Amino acid sequence: MEVPKIMADRLTTEERSELMSHIRSVNTKPEIALRRALWRRGFRYRVNVKGLPGSPDIVLPKHRTVVFVHGCFWHAHKGCKIYHLPQTNTDFWLTKVTRNQERDQEVWRQLEAKGWSVVIVWECELVKAKFEGTVERVASEILEDGNQYRIRQQERRTAREQRRQERKEAEARRLALMEEISLL
Repeated sequence: MEVPKIMADRLTTEERSELMSHIRSVNTKPEIALRRALWRRGFRYRVNVKGLPGSPDIVLPKHRTVVFVHGCFWHAHKGCKIYHLPQTNTDFWLTKVTRNQERDQEVWRQLEAKGWSVVIVWECELVKAKFEGTVERVASEILEDGNQYRIRQQERRTAREQRRQERKEAEARRLALMEEISLL
């Protein structure tokens, strides 16, 4: 992992501790803004579903898609001006952020193994200047993932129906053969 730039802390230890204690992990402003925008576009979703790996921020069951809204600092968004490694307790923060990234990868693999598509939105993408473009990107990814899901679902239905038909035909041939044998 590339080591990011280190910036001096302008706050005292007590002030930093107080500030950090107010940081939430769910229902953050970027999450709420994205959820509202998706709702206005007609998407219906669930929030922080505990039954899925990683408790995704937004779950769209109809489209078999989950959306994670990542904070640039907490998930080490590479190349982002929001992310920088704190100058104090550097080893702790480097370990924490690296573990967050590893956990993200594990969660994405688990979700994809269960047939879910994963969309990642970075906090810096939800600023006013980029907001509408980001929402459009997310909406199109959701729709595309939903279409792919429905296509796979239809392919599975067709394959199941074909197997049923093949079993019926095999059973009919077996019964015809049994009847032919009994007539001899």
